Amino acid sequence: MVPAFAIHHQRISRNLGFQLITFLQQKGLGEVFDAPIGVKLSEYDVVEPDLVVVLAENAHRIGEQVIEGPPDIVIEILSPESAAQDQGRKRVLYEQAGVREYWLVDPETASIEVLSLKGGQYVCSGIFEDKDALKSPLLKDQKIFLHAIFPAG
Repeated sequence: MVPAFAIHHQRISRNLGFQLITFLQQKGLGEVFDAPIGVKLSEYDVVEPDLVVVLAENAHRIGEQVIEGPPDIVIEILSPESAAQDQGRKRVLYEQAGVREYWLVDPETASIEVLSLKGGQYVCSGIFEDKDALKSPLLKDQKIFLHAIFPAG
């Protein structure tokens, strides 16, 4: 049996998801899905990220049971149990599948690293922390204030 996510993890996911949902709905740009949501990257690779963003132009990828193909943004919230896989195997899978942005949320450092796909490889678009406003290359007008993502304590 897999233990439930820690409360801190859930709060971070909720706070980040809320900001993304609010922005995307106001602009009519797409949808946000949270775990558990299956993402079928290939015939053999199905993953379950913490949060997934599918922009309106790729809404056809939203299936009845899973996201069929690469979402536009995948977000993983690191934990001691998942960090190696999120930063290793999953990063490679997302990169190979063509996920345009991969966000790594680190609760320990209260930071988010945004990786953008350039020429088939991820490059760091920024590491945001503390009082920073995260700016996504895909979500041009969006600013996510990190102080609203990471709960105190």
